[in-house]
Amino acid sequence: MKIKELKIAKKAAWAAGKIIRQHYEKDFAIRHKGSINLVTEVDLKAQDKIEKIIRKAFPKDYILGEEGPQTKRIRATRRWIVDPLDGTTNFAHGYPHFCVSIAFEKNRKLEVGVIYDPMRDETFWAVRGKGAYCDERRIHTSSTDQLRSALLVTGFPYNLYRPETNNLILFNHMIFKAQAIRRDGTAALDLAYVACGRFDGFWELGLCAWDVAAGILIITEAGGQCIDLQPRNRHELLPSALIAGNPHIAESLHEEIKKIWSFQSTPKRKKSKK
Repeated sequence: MKIKELKIAKKAAWAAGKIIRQHYEKDFAIRHKGSINLVTEVDLKAQDKIEKIIRKAFPKDYILGEEGPQTKRIRATRRWIVDPLDGTTNFAHGYPHFCVSIAFEKNRKLEVGVIYDPMRDETFWAVRGKGAYCDERRIHTSSTDQLRSALLVTGFPYNLYRPETNNLILFNHMIFKAQAIRRDGTAALDLAYVACGRFDGFWELGLCAWDVAAGILIITEAGGQCIDLQPRNRHELLPSALIAGNPHIAESLHEEIKKIWSFQSTPKRKKSKK
């Protein structure tokens, strides 16, 4: 069991969360990485804190962070995948739904995942083969077995002008299939909520490694299923288009999405039955 790596991941997540709480609803600098993609000085401070804690414990490990150098270094034997503040737009607007996400992989296998919600002080975590937890409580995905009874969650990529990945057609289709759909603006926390049964299923396009790394491990260890929607070459470890949920809902979501969507082409509009 990766005891030291888990302790360091939690320590780093909690330290970053403390920085985030200290700056919540205060004045801080904001800049744009794209037309609607924000980064704040808090993201950068949190990333710096996480990196310092990891490097002190494991100075030779590679760190892939959203706000750091974004070379993937797939061949790195030991790699940390970090999102210091997932849900930056929520944070910038004072909407209290965001998190810190840290994953550790060794030899291209996810070994440790930690997602920390600093506003609710909840830590979701998993070690490969040892189950998933929220704080000290063992968690499992939901038992919902019908899509019509499912509460789903999704998100939208920053580039809304690419119809093949902007998720609008899929959202329009799925809203008639599920009980309800939420869009909360933080993929990592969405995945944590799937793992503990608050959501039954998740799908999203246009994801990055730091959005999903910790969540994939936590969901898998919680008895859930993750399905990659985008064909990947052998150099890619983590999906950019993902379905997740308990096994029943993940499979049902996959079947519905396959009806109207292919990563290689624009989705076909299909009339949905009410």
